[in-house]
Amino acid sequence: QVQLVESGGGLVQAGGSLRISCAASGRTFSILAMGWFRQAPGKERLLVAGIHLSSGTSTYASSVKGRFTISSDNAKNTVYLQMNSLKSEDTAVYYCAARDSTTSPYRYWGQGTQVTVSS
Repeated sequence: QVQLVESGGGLVQAGGSLRISCAASGRTFSILAMGWFRQAPGKERLLVAGIHLSSGTSTYASSVKGRFTISSDNAKNTVYLQMNSLKSEDTAVYYCAARDSTTSPYRYWGQGTQVTVSS
């Protein structure tokens, strides 16, 4: 099993920056890729950014490309999401997720951290 714990959420003004973190524990050696999802009230949970841990290859949703950066510190089993130029529409609960296969869905999830952007 893999456990994921997010931290770093909070309230920030529009145009500001915030970095959220996700620490993994347990069978971390089995993780191939990790991602950040977000879910706003009344909306579905969507992938924001993903990273392949060994290659460092990352992908982004078009809505955050150029503003958000996903990175990983494999020695610390931690993934980060640096969010710049935040907009009110970025307000959501952000969830960290991990998967042990690039062809299967994300199977491990954190509890989520709230990010609120005030306009």
